[in-house]
Amino acid sequence: MKTNKQTISCEAANQMDLVDYLAYLGHQPKKVGVNDYWYLSPFRNEKTASFKVNRRKNVWYDHGQGIGGSLIDFGLRYFTFQIPELLEKLTTQFPFHQQIPPVIAKPQAQTESSIKIIDINPINSMELFQYLKVRRIDFHIANTYCKQVRFEIGNKTGNALGFPNDNGGYELRNPSFKGSVSPKATTTIRNPCKEMSVFEGFFDFLSYLTINQNQSQQMTNFLVLNSTSFFEKSRPIMEEYEKVRLYLDNDFTGDGCAKLGLSWSQKYQDESKLYAGYKDLNEWVQSIGKAQKRSYRPGLK
Repeated sequence: MKTNKQTISCEAANQMDLVDYLAYLGHQPKKVGVNDYWYLSPFRNEKTASFKVNRRKNVWYDHGQGIGGSLIDFGLRYFTFQIPELLEKLTTQFPFHQQIPPVIAKPQAQTESSIKIIDINPINSMELFQYLKVRRIDFHIANTYCKQVRFEIGNKTGNALGFPNDNGGYELRNPSFKGSVSPKATTTIRNPCKEMSVFEGFFDFLSYLTINQNQSQQMTNFLVLNSTSFFEKSRPIMEEYEKVRLYLDNDFTGDGCAKLGLSWSQKYQDESKLYAGYKDLNEWVQSIGKAQKRSYRPGLK
């Protein structure tokens, strides 16, 4: 039986509480801050929460893909609907949250821009040593390309591995924290050769160096995207080389970037078959010597 209820507007839809809506869809936060709610991304499989909702502003941002927006922006990407279909779905299936969410009277949420670097040193923290060991990264390689960054966010301080990008920013990682210091950018490492290897994140890059450290093989240039949002923007850099090897994640986004590269030219090669059945190169490296895990199936939520 058809309802006579009028379809809500985009403006009204964007006033729905994103946190409540994600809960309605079955997504629960892995970590909650003052106003920030961190989730495993609804758009792909991942182990570390990189999808953030600022409940005070009622907006989301996916750090893995470098995209974000309002509830409408989320729904269009999540369901692959057109706007009329999405508004109809919101009206009929999520009608009890059409009120404007209350403003949370708490301090300003911490953002990446509020991360302050206190100092930068060679890696000497036992916690970070152990973290590298768990990720099966050679320490000397890590210490060549990374730093130990002591940072402050809000009233808390911590140490993280800091991987520098081309514009002076850092990707920060420790066992319980994932963030970046602006500006966000790619990292390029150039050598005098005609080949480039491309990675999504710096742990995959460090994994590549670790597994090849004792082998005499042709030198390659490196591009670490630090976010798949930079893949297409980095095409001019990749086009400088005769061969481009893509070591991207075995998920919806990584697969999409690889297919895009293959459509550009035959010089692009998808190397993800090396770690087929695993999310990424580092996960495969961590598994070496262990019992075979079940096959990873990209795209499943």
